[in-house]
Amino acid sequence: MIKIICIGKLKEKYFRDAVCEYLKRLSKYTKVSLIEIPDCNDVDVKTCLSKEKDAILKNIKQKDNVILLDVNGIEYSSLAFSNFINDELSYNSNITFIIGSSNGFDDDIYSLFNKRVSFSKMTFPHQLFRILLLEQIYRGFKIIHNEKYHK
Repeated sequence: MIKIICIGKLKEKYFRDAVCEYLKRLSKYTKVSLIEIPDCNDVDVKTCLSKEKDAILKNIKQKDNVILLDVNGIEYSSLAFSNFINDELSYNSNITFIIGSSNGFDDDIYSLFNKRVSFSKMTFPHQLFRILLLEQIYRGFKIIHNEKYHK
C-alpha cells in the first residue's frame, strides 16, 4: 500500500481530475491512500510547521516506511525510482510519501524520517507536484511489471 500525505487541498478541477486518473490507473497495482492536511494560515512559519508536523504524525503508523519529498533528497531517473519503489515495497509493504508545505517540514520531521527523495532542484507548485509523484509511481509500477508505457 502507498500512502501520500500532503499539505493543502486541490482547488482546481483539472488537478483533481488528474489525481483521480492516476489513482484509477494505480489501482491495478496497489492501493493508494491520499491524505490531505489543511493549509495553516498562521502568519508565524514555525507555528505552521509545528501544526503540520502534528497532523502528519497523526497519519503515520509505526509500521509505515516514510519517505519525505524534499529538494535535498536523492534524485532518481524513472528507472531508478521504479527500482527504489520495488526495493522499498519488498522491505515494507507500506510506503508513505510526505509532501510538505512550501515552508518545508518541521525539524522534528526531518529528524524522525531520514529517507528523502527529490524530483528536481526546481520548485513546483504543490498541487502539480502531487500529480508528478502519482505519475512517477504509476510509471514505476509499469516498469516493475515490464509493461510498455509512453516514454
